[in-house]
Amino acid sequence: MTIDLTLERVRRLASQFSYKRPSIHVAGTNGKGSVACLLASILRASSFKVGKFNSPHLISIYDCITINDDPVTLELYHECRTQVEQANEQIDARASSFELLTVTALLVFERAAVDIAIVEVGMGGRLDATNVIPDECILVSALTAVDLDHQAFLGATVDLITREKAAIARQGKPFILGHQRDSSVGSVAEEVVLQHGGTFVRTMIYPFRFRRRRSSRRVDKMSNLHRMPSVLRSAPRCRYTEHINSYNLSLALTVISLLLRDSSCAAVLPELIHAITPETVRAGIECASWPGRLSFHTMPRPVTPGSIGDPLVLLVDGAHNPASSEALASYISNLTTHIPSLSRTLHITYILALSHSPPKTPEQTLFPLLPPRCRTSKPVTVSVAVLRFHPPDGMPWVKSVAPSALRAAVSGLVPNADVWATQDDDPADNQLQRALEWTELQANKIRDEGGEHLAVLAGSLYLVADFYRLMEQLKAPNFLV
Repeated sequence: MTIDLTLERVRRLASQFSYKRPSIHVAGTNGKGSVACLLASILRASSFKVGKFNSPHLISIYDCITINDDPVTLELYHECRTQVEQANEQIDARASSFELLTVTALLVFERAAVDIAIVEVGMGGRLDATNVIPDECILVSALTAVDLDHQAFLGATVDLITREKAAIARQGKPFILGHQRDSSVGSVAEEVVLQHGGTFVRTMIYPFRFRRRRSSRRVDKMSNLHRMPSVLRSAPRCRYTEHINSYNLSLALTVISLLLRDSSCAAVLPELIHAITPETVRAGIECASWPGRLSFHTMPRPVTPGSIGDPLVLLVDGAHNPASSEALASYISNLTTHIPSLSRTLHITYILALSHSPPKTPEQTLFPLLPPRCRTSKPVTVSVAVLRFHPPDGMPWVKSVAPSALRAAVSGLVPNADVWATQDDDPADNQLQRALEWTELQANKIRDEGGEHLAVLAGSLYLVADFYRLMEQLKAPNFLV
């Protein structure tokens, strides 16, 4: 299935409804979900009622539309969705599934009377359905890190992709550029923003240092860590702000700063200047939580029936392109570097699935991860499970890379790796369960031999979603601590 990027359909559909919510619009290749999460948390801590629209959804369609961090209720979602679908039929707009979802989200925010809506771009920006939000509603537009992704739709170079993403800029409104690896992004984005009549602002870099809070509750939650490998005992325990990308945090705080000092923002929502304080900003950052990003999880019991080993512990991350894989690889490297006494052999088992998204290749996405670039005194060995994920609801164009292609890519990067793979035509059901059972065997074997084992699940947010659904079925807590 192809994607026909245009605003004509969604504009016709959205014109059937009134939308007046003050909104923050966030685009980018990597980091836009994290920035949206941080902004929502800070604004919630400042006593605002906050709506947030992210895509794709993680476990169900409802979790991509949240109000004060809670998924939209089934009743409100279906009430708004029904009205949107009826309007779509009446005017014969022929809106796509994402366009229907976007207008539904905006209608939900309007019906719920949120104070502020934070809207994440689905893909690109200029022709993305979220760009239908009226100019007068936009408080600030923001652009996170831009990299190669979706080239078939957005352009073959970073500069072309930047032009598409920066085109969410609005007349007379601030546009904030986050930190970029490619120096040309800044000049291209500034040119586009000025063409749209926006105000171009570069992110201010903030130094961060978060203190660990000691509490009996925290100690109780960590009481089971003695049963884990030392490599995991030394890791940040799912404290989002302890390993968040500082550039994303700087971008979020620059947005907050602009909300407070830009006259166009004050004209739309004058309460901002009184409600946001240094205390609410810090509280919001410390409370921020973003599932599927550098998160440690433990299975509630051994995955394999009858196993007497310790429950499997995994590092879960939605890294799905070269830039996000590089960030995950850097985190794993830092994790092992900060263990002063890692004298035993370290073995990493990856559980990987990728979306088919040419011209991006599996080799390009996996190159930063394989082989691991851990700075240890002993060699790091690797095993890899490759599989398919369940296609997300309402997104039939999303396809898994064939396991045989993933196996070939892994073998080319780490020829000596032990690779477990499903058949290309195997149904997606139970693939993750089988991969976890194999990973558990790897972990038990390495520990029996006196080594350290780290399990990493990555490659696609859709695989992460499969993992969370499996955890729900097993009645496990979402986070280790």
